[in-house]
Amino acid sequence: MTRNVVISGGGTGIGLAAAQTFAAEGDRVLLLGRREDVLRGARVPGALTYAADVGDVDGVRGVARFVADELGAVDVLIHSAGGSGQLEARVEREDPLELVADNWTVNFRINTLTAVLLTEALKERLAEPGGRVLFLSSIAAYRGSGSGAYAASKAALHPYAHDLARQLGPRGITVNVVAPGYVEDTDFFGDAMDDARRARLVAETSTGRAGTPGDVAATLHWLASPGAAHITSQIIQVNGGAERGH
Repeated sequence: MTRNVVISGGGTGIGLAAAQTFAAEGDRVLLLGRREDVLRGARVPGALTYAADVGDVDGVRGVARFVADELGAVDVLIHSAGGSGQLEARVEREDPLELVADNWTVNFRINTLTAVLLTEALKERLAEPGGRVLFLSSIAAYRGSGSGAYAASKAALHPYAHDLARQLGPRGITVNVVAPGYVEDTDFFGDAMDDARRARLVAETSTGRAGTPGDVAATLHWLASPGAAHITSQIIQVNGGAERGH
């Protein structure tokens, strides 16, 4: 049976890999993102696209109207929008506290608020029974991220997912979180990755390799499958054992 799959951040990286995985199985995919050119350039057969900032209330309302008109029900909702803030406009600040405030505000907006607003807007359209809500967290939620802002914004998704799982469980809808480690072939690090840093991150794994968007997409696809129908309120780590360290 064809399912309706909505993916925020669906034009690049993990979101794109997930879209390609679901589309390959015959599902109907809606890609959401801020950059229309990126969405239209995504290689996802038959995908619908809608450009919007899902960290903005009006943007999310537009998504909800589009979903109502084009899809009706949502079988799988995947939150892949977010990042470390590298795509955000740079603001010059002389006051170090203002810089801290900007950094934390940006991270919570793009990583937490995007997921919460989109979920709340589409919550009543989730298929029941059988609906799936899937959040993308990070290994940073367990280990920190340097400044703390990115890690905290991802960690904030965990209690929200637990509350949502309890709320939606009686409707036959599951809610889970996938927390990747270092994943190559994404825009996340921008120019901040060098050979030494990559080697260190790979060395932290037990598998001896970096993760791929396909690794995470496969986990998301499984959590959306009938075989995972009794799995909810869980945080699944996909990091080759890196969170445990050596």
